Amino acid sequence: MSRTLIITCGEGQTGHLIADLLLTNERFSSTIKSLHVATCNTEHEHIKSLSSGGASIIPVTPGDTEGLTKSLKDAGADTICIIPPSVEKKLEASKEMVEASKAAGIKNVVLISSAGCDMAEREKQPRLREFVDIENLVMKTKGEKDTEMGHSPCIIRAGFYAENLLLYNKQAKDSGKLPLPMGPDHKFAPVALDDIALLAAHVLTSSGKHGLGDNSRGQLMTLTGPMMAAGNELAEAASQGLGTKMEYEDISEEDAKKLLQEAEISDAEKEYLMEYYTLVREGKTNYISTNAFHDVTGGHPMEMTEFFKTYAEEFKPKKRKTKK
Repeated sequence: MSRTLIITCGEGQTGHLIADLLLTNERFSSTIKSLHVATCNTEHEHIKSLSSGGASIIPVTPGDTEGLTKSLKDAGADTICIIPPSVEKKLEASKEMVEASKAAGIKNVVLISSAGCDMAEREKQPRLREFVDIENLVMKTKGEKDTEMGHSPCIIRAGFYAENLLLYNKQAKDSGKLPLPMGPDHKFAPVALDDIALLAAHVLTSSGKHGLGDNSRGQLMTLTGPMMAAGNELAEAASQGLGTKMEYEDISEEDAKKLLQEAEISDAEKEYLMEYYTLVREGKTNYISTNAFHDVTGGHPMEMTEFFKTYAEEFKPKKRKTKK
């Protein structure tokens, strides 16, 4: 069965990578009738790239749920991938997308959520906890008789993106250190964004009697990387992948905030990252979760040594000139 898909937040890294994979990988593109990308920024380079690659673009105006509903209906999509945007009003924006999808009668919905949201406390980690509220918006459609949206849902809780470590590549290059506020003992398992996109693409193009494939429909999947690592173990993986010595530097939350000041990400994303580090320090990320990835894709998530090899140029310390 050929799918008509909508990917939201196509200007972001996650939405762009999922959409690009669906368009360029024959394993997935051969199952797609058409791909639509929803965005609040039609001039973004990611959107222009996806448009050139064959995607139809759906402009989104925040607050215009009626207009969004019409656009989704006009697309004629049977499946939507909802990616909460990295903005101040993430919950409100996600609610609009869910309500419009319900009104448009889209049967299959895949939500990209966040691992750790269920461990987060509303007062201490509100950016993480709001993903639970967004999940509930999707889950409760199962019991709503006036919409088809709850017929075939799937939620993917994505772990800490390994690509977030690129935010510290300047320090890695200048001093050969990975400065992270995660404490000395507790661990986490960063996951490559490529693996999140691959899992999402498999789920979105899966097909079963009731919509999504039987190994995806109704599932709540959590995907982390395959390696649970404390700071020093992460540095060791970096050393192996880069072929040069890297060290872990345990920094304070205040210093971590200063390092993120110049990062080209939204304030909401910075807040999310800082909250995730508190989960690590509290020992709430000492696990890996890769079974869903194995079951659905048949593969193995990227190891951290391979991740650092892939981004070697961004992390390798600068060679210091020596006087003759």
